[in-house]
Amino acid sequence: MKKLILLFFIVFTTASIAQKKDKVLITIGDEKIMVSEFKRVYEKNLDAIDNEEAKDLEKNLDLFINYKLKVKEAYDIKLDTLSSYVKEMKTYRNQLAAPYMQDSAYVSVLVKDAYFRTKNEVKAKHILIRTPKVATPKDTLEAYQKIMKIRDRILKGEDFEKVAEEVSEDESARANAKSGRAGNKGNLGYFSAFKMVYPFENAAYTTKIDEVSMPFRTRFGYHILKVDGLRPSKGEVEVAHILITDKTAKGEEIINTVYNRLEKDEQFKMLARKYSDDTGSKSKGGKLRRFGSGVMVQPFDEVAFSLTKEGEYSKPFRTRFGWHIVQLIKKHPVKSFEEMKKELTSKIRSSDRLQLSEKAVVNRLKKEYKIKEFDNAKSIFNNLKLRSIPSDSLQLPILKINEKNYTQSDFVNYIKRRNNKPVFDLFNDFKSQEILEYYKSNLEKTEPDFAHILQEYEDGLLLFELMQQKIWDKASKDTLGLKNFYKKNLTKYNNKELNKIKGEVMNDYQNHLEQLWIADLRNKTAIEVNKKQLKKLIKYYKKE
Repeated sequence: MKKLILLFFIVFTTASIAQKKDKVLITIGDEKIMVSEFKRVYEKNLDAIDNEEAKDLEKNLDLFINYKLKVKEAYDIKLDTLSSYVKEMKTYRNQLAAPYMQDSAYVSVLVKDAYFRTKNEVKAKHILIRTPKVATPKDTLEAYQKIMKIRDRILKGEDFEKVAEEVSEDESARANAKSGRAGNKGNLGYFSAFKMVYPFENAAYTTKIDEVSMPFRTRFGYHILKVDGLRPSKGEVEVAHILITDKTAKGEEIINTVYNRLEKDEQFKMLARKYSDDTGSKSKGGKLRRFGSGVMVQPFDEVAFSLTKEGEYSKPFRTRFGWHIVQLIKKHPVKSFEEMKKELTSKIRSSDRLQLSEKAVVNRLKKEYKIKEFDNAKSIFNNLKLRSIPSDSLQLPILKINEKNYTQSDFVNYIKRRNNKPVFDLFNDFKSQEILEYYKSNLEKTEPDFAHILQEYEDGLLLFELMQQKIWDKASKDTLGLKNFYKKNLTKYNNKELNKIKGEVMNDYQNHLEQLWIADLRNKTAIEVNKKQLKKLIKYYKKE
């Protein structure tokens, strides 16, 4: 019941109802309540009311006044200063603000892109020139110039794979004599959305087939890539396999023995448990986690996706891990956009590409805000011991967003645990963060819906605490008062014993206490209703 009451009061919110000339409808003490606020509450409640009596406007106005009186009482006795309340409101405000920190239109575009890239796989090869984890401008420039020279070699006719094998700093491009592993010459095979870091995925899907991309940067360094193909996705598959890790003739003999037993209708699961060397899957009958193209080594990938019927198994084949037989359990084609929309949105919100949405918000705010950087204060960037400068020596303003100044000290505190980028890049990150924080801290002034929802939640939370103190706890502890109330209303309860109907009596007693409390609040508070505006409201809703 308590939760329901809290939810009822939180329901006092919706998008604002625009009025050309908003008028005062009620005055409670010193507080003036406008017509638009009551309309917002009343119209929201109409959607949840299924009988005409409950829709009566004047009755709803009385309930609204009662609600406002209780909230006023909560603020008067300073319930809003309770540590539990402050903590709860901070958490709720952050949750409520989160969607405003994202550009919903940009997220929508990312979701559509992700679906196309899930439905279509791209085949690419790349060359990587690494940059240090904390790259200086000089490191960055040298890496960029180096990869541009490599790109020029390919554009002049040199073979991409040969160049990749020669110069790429991705170790998988070259053969490894110690492990006996052949190099992939930069070939990555087919892949789809979320399989690569986003800048790489984006470059692959925006480069035309047979063309070489311009250099682009990821956290690993600078890349160029060449796109070899684009095809409809094969979706995902669930398979089981039997692995014999012995790559000699003996291993081949064992896998052929297993295959012959399968041909005699022996169960795949049983043979996997008996023969497979894959300790992670043999106890499950060889079953692997479902996967899409490009996840497994190429020979395994090709065989797994070539199977068409559930229960069908392959002939023995070899990969660098040993000998395999694969059985198809189930194919999972790519679902429709509507079926995948929620899943893709969730993936985007938990991936690095969400930063692009935040960046879109920051770029919008940069155009709306007055932002100033102070070059004289930025001279500290040249100090190699910047993070250890005493804060009292860092008081010059370094950034200004509208009317708010940020000092050198604010910036240094921001970078103290950040050593992953050059200081100039860190300043840009700092500026973006503070722009978002400034926007977030002023949401009540710029976003009416946010302000309404937050205020109603604040009031509802306070009211819940107040009801707990004034009514629920009092009723549960006042056993004498409960008995007296029961005795005065014996006829209503048909002389039933109290212990048999205690829940019903307790509920009625709580309502009784609440009525007394409201009467007291009304007696000690000046309440004035603008009758002219009330009549207009009644007339307005009768027309509808």
